[in-house]
Amino acid sequence: MIVCLDSGNTRIKWGVHDGVKWLAQGAVAHAEVGALSRLVAEWPLPEKVMLANVAGVEAGCSIREQLAAWAPVFHEVRPELRRCGVTNLYKSPERLGVDRWCALLGARSLVDSATVVVMAGTATTIDTLDADGNFLGGVIMPGIGLMLRSLAHGTAALPFADGEYAAYPRCTDDAIVTGVIDAQAGAIERIFSRLDDPAASCLLSGGYAEQIAVRLVIRHRLADNLPLEGLRHLALKS
Repeated sequence: MIVCLDSGNTRIKWGVHDGVKWLAQGAVAHAEVGALSRLVAEWPLPEKVMLANVAGVEAGCSIREQLAAWAPVFHEVRPELRRCGVTNLYKSPERLGVDRWCALLGARSLVDSATVVVMAGTATTIDTLDADGNFLGGVIMPGIGLMLRSLAHGTAALPFADGEYAAYPRCTDDAIVTGVIDAQAGAIERIFSRLDDPAASCLLSGGYAEQIAVRLVIRHRLADNLPLEGLRHLALKS
């Protein structure tokens, strides 16, 4: 049994895998990290506990405290130059966000074609793998929620929009929501077009993935919890 944890900017996603399938998955807010102690109470000692943490040292320590009984099998993942069929071409490979690294590993475990890997959460990251598994690079932009909040907080007259997507928005809330979603979808499609590969795919994961996916005009599919998939794949291959 493997326990995987993805400690992001907003939440800690977790999953329990038996080597064949996910037995359970869930998420807790960082403020509710104490809820992770239930994993120790409900599951036997796993073979490995895999953690990817971008939320800082304090968050990592809090997670370890809740899972202290599993300390002997605890592994905190770091980005590497090469692992599980992915070659990291970042200028400084160790400085790539570990959540992005794990998402790339997860994507490579699911498809072997050139792939645009989208993580749509607090931030939206759009990363590119070629058909040989080389991570070519990627972009980071504000996520949907951050874009909406920036307009509400940075302007005098615009609200925090609660509108709907429309091809031709005719009210301010719809105009904001449509603009934000089109900005996200447009960035993904622009990066996808650079691959110029008829076999290329696009995988989307994260809390806002569905909202973006329905507006894309490129071939794509949703892939739940890609960082957890990467952690699982890494655990099984190492």
